[in-house]
Formats: sequence, structure tokens, C-alpha cells
Amino acid sequence: MTDGNFPSTREEFVPNSTLDITTETCPMTFVRVRLALDRLSPGALLEVLMKGDEPRRNVPRTAAEQGHAVLAQEDRADGVTRLLLRRKD
Repeated sequence: MTDGNFPSTREEFVPNSTLDITTETCPMTFVRVRLALDRLSPGALLEVLMKGDEPRRNVPRTAAEQGHAVLAQEDRADGVTRLLLRRKD
């Protein structure tokens, strides 16, 4: 996992889909992420926009526990965290 430098310019890191869960609360944050990952093809990239300490801690951890790769995480000045996940094969 990469903290701080979100790899937006490298072609292999262009997300296939973006999910904004900035207004969601737990446990719906990961439920929405899991549903979005399930709709993607294996190996596809999902960019997640989230807000708050609980999703920032729990979403990447739970995604990794389910076998998905956490490629990058960036905390922006506006309080939004960007997360880049690769769906497991």
C-alpha cells in the first residue's frame, strides 16, 4: 500500500470504476465497496472516495482480508481519502 502518492498518471493505475462513499456510515461503507468490487472483472481497479476515520481504517483492511489488493491510499486536505483497490483474480 502506498500512502500519500496516489498513482494517477501511470496507465496501469487508471481505475475502471469510482465509488463515492463520503456520505455513507459503517457498516454500509464496506457493503457498498464489496458490491462495487463484485461487479468488476477480476484484476479491475476500483477507486474509492471516503470520509472519516472509521472507513479509512476499516475499508482497506477488510478489502485486503477478502483478498483484494490495496494499491494506494491518499488523504486529501479536504478530509476525503482516496483508495485504489485491485479486485482479486
